[in-house]
Amino acid sequence: MSRRQLLLLGALLLALGAFVGFDLGRFLSLEHLKATQAGLAAHYAQHPLQVLATFFCVYVLATAVSIPGAGTALTLAAGALFGLWVGLLLVSFASTLGALLAMLSARYVLRDLVVARFGQRVAAIDAGMARDGAFYLFSLRLVPLFPYFLVNLLMGITNIPARTFWVATQLGMLAGTALYVNAGTQLARIESLRGLISPGVLGSLAMLGLLPLLARKALAAWQVR
Repeated sequence: MSRRQLLLLGALLLALGAFVGFDLGRFLSLEHLKATQAGLAAHYAQHPLQVLATFFCVYVLATAVSIPGAGTALTLAAGALFGLWVGLLLVSFASTLGALLAMLSARYVLRDLVVARFGQRVAAIDAGMARDGAFYLFSLRLVPLFPYFLVNLLMGITNIPARTFWVATQLGMLAGTALYVNAGTQLARIESLRGLISPGVLGSLAMLGLLPLLARKALAAWQVR
């Protein structure tokens, strides 16, 4: 491992150590974001560009270092704070950039560790890429057969170009991102337990559950054609 790779690996480990050591995960929980929603919304109204830039950077970092559960909580928070269209635009690019950074770190820094830890799944990814190319990555984003962070890391072991990875990731995650952001707009309106059974919340949750099934059927029909 070169000196540059060691430095990058050290930076990643330092970021993860700080996250665990200072228990920063509590600030990314849905409960904390819900509790501070009013204050964040007021700050966003006064300093929109600052809040958007900060949120974007936090999302990219959380995705790049694969913080468990952070992506879902932050995506819901984006819907609650920014609304559907601004939230969708922000999350779509932030999540894709974070995924790209994770993929590149696996390719140039953590390759040996990823192969040693997830070697059994590398063969499945290689076979899928050899069979379907970028469409395989698109299908993995649309129908999550593997955890999101794991796809990022395992794709770093393949020879997929960074540009192709970006396009397939952003397009493949767009539908799911839109549904989660929309769910966030609904959850932001919940003020009591009665709000949990409102048509908007139930509809958003139902669509989140139906998306993998519908996507799987659509992909199967496409492959048959």
